[in-house]
Amino acid sequence: MLSGKVVLVSGGTSGVGAAAARAAVRAGAQVVVTGRRREQGAKVAADIGARYLPCDVADTDRITATVEAVVDEYGRVDALLNAAGLTDRGSLLDTTPALFDRHIAIDLRGPFFLMQAVVRDMLRREAPGTIVNIGSEQAHGGAPTLAPYAAAKAGLAALTKNVAHAHRFDRIRVNQLNIGWTDTDGEDRTQRTFEGAGDDWRDRAAARLPAGRLGDPDEIADMIVLLLSDRSGVVTGSVVDWDQAVIGTHD
Repeated sequence: MLSGKVVLVSGGTSGVGAAAARAAVRAGAQVVVTGRRREQGAKVAADIGARYLPCDVADTDRITATVEAVVDEYGRVDALLNAAGLTDRGSLLDTTPALFDRHIAIDLRGPFFLMQAVVRDMLRREAPGTIVNIGSEQAHGGAPTLAPYAAAKAGLAALTKNVAHAHRFDRIRVNQLNIGWTDTDGEDRTQRTFEGAGDDWRDRAAARLPAGRLGDPDEIADMIVLLLSDRSGVVTGSVVDWDQAVIGTHD
């Protein structure tokens, strides 16, 4: 579904980003993945047949340089996936200014300026394009221990709609997936670091969920490929809750 497309994936060296990059390669795309961990990024890219470029999305200068490097090498960027994210815990009362700023830098400012750089390339070429942002169901309010994360992801949802509206007549489609609890290496680290979880945390979590398991990154990747491809038609400005919870309901 992505044959001949050049796809840039931020946060493409682990978790949902890596799964989506792998799925995009299978769908025929030329994929460039970015991330802060050079050794891990190079290995992931080599394993899936992608190109790796180091980039910390908190660094706006690095964002600009990365997009320029992709355009120099491949001639264009057809599609962007913003999958880089930070889930470090913090409540209203214990979040420091540094933690708050880090969340905004990675979860909101980074996607903003990646979209800016990619959309500028699309407009320069007068070409259509697609963007998918990875949000979170925490954007609807979220857990008390995820206050800065919820704020940043709520901002990303509004930004998705803003950019989709602004560039709809440029044929640049922008959508977002608000994903729920997903089984990734990053989530494993988060559970152990911030929640004091043991080796059985996945089983304990699964027992609380309707499907009896956490979300699967490969399933999310299939949805991402669909939204990045022409098969998703004219859809733009959509923020989809990809989760087992039904937002707005209660028992």
